[in-house]
Amino acid sequence: MAYEIELIRKEQLEVAKWTGGTTTQLAIFPKGAVYSERNFKWRLSSAKVEVDESVFTSLPNIHRIIMIIEGELILEHEGHHKSNLKPFDQDHFHGSWKTKSFGKVTDFNLMMTEGCEGELEAVHLEKSQSKSISLDKYKGFLENAQAIYCVNGQVKIEISTDDMIILYPGDILLATYKDAMTDLNLKISNEGESKADLIRASIRY
Repeated sequence: MAYEIELIRKEQLEVAKWTGGTTTQLAIFPKGAVYSERNFKWRLSSAKVEVDESVFTSLPNIHRIIMIIEGELILEHEGHHKSNLKPFDQDHFHGSWKTKSFGKVTDFNLMMTEGCEGELEAVHLEKSQSKSISLDKYKGFLENAQAIYCVNGQVKIEISTDDMIILYPGDILLATYKDAMTDLNLKISNEGESKADLIRASIRY
């Protein structure tokens, strides 16, 4: 098979405490890598910031993207730029920068080491709305990963005519590609009674 699909339910995820709140690791590559040892190529996580002000951990050689899920956050990167982020806004920065945050939020994080590229995209579906997403391959990289994280709502993802998955809040679908000539097309449908919000992460490494 040119791709591997992994469904990770919210109940399978571990929540860790830090000085400013909690962090839930959603996915890490390679599997078995340990965040505290900094031996990963990329990592997806969601954090709850429960203090009004915090200082980010220094992470040299790591590029970061943060998207806000709930709340409002101000990020100050000393000597670089300042961002005021509302739900589904995002900011890109280097882990080596001196960064302070102001505001209590829930956020979504993508961390990437050298040799990785990636981006985040918010996907919103109204009641009964469907959308097709092409998970394209990128030449020049050994592997590509696409993740779809359910923020809220109930979403059906059709991978093929006989392969279907339902995502609930906190669930994540991870697709990893090993064949540079194959793309994967998904049909995403809102099966709930209210608006559904998703975050799509695309990672190349």
